[in-house]
Amino acid sequence: MSEPSLPELEAERDLLYVRLAATGDFRRGSVSENYRKCGKPNCACAAPDHPGHGPRLLWTRSEGRAKRIGRQLAAAEVEKVRREVTRHAEFTAISEQIAEVNEKICETRPVAGIDAPSVPEGEKGGSSRRSRGRKPPR
Repeated sequence: MSEPSLPELEAERDLLYVRLAATGDFRRGSVSENYRKCGKPNCACAAPDHPGHGPRLLWTRSEGRAKRIGRQLAAAEVEKVRREVTRHAEFTAISEQIAEVNEKICETRPVAGIDAPSVPEGEKGGSSRRSRGRKPPR
């Protein structure tokens, strides 16, 4: 099967942009259900087989390397937040598809005024150490 033409790739990218625009509201992160023990020795949750108080529904997301932020969700907003988190996954997948099609477009689009590749096939491109200047003395 032959590779898609440049107009076909551009049309595919345009369709992906339409899908991206239709994504709607989204947010990063996840929704989790947690149970906690309160720490009071006379509470029912202190028993070893008791799961703890809950469920507490939390929305959390990473911010940076070691920082996690989140908040407890009210029962009325849980489904809304879950839908928004799902839409973020859709947004990410479409964005990745756009990047892949754009790379194909970049490879397919001819360089203005040049018909042949600048490096003969089979030879490595790049520069040698000599062309970057002399190595400083130790």
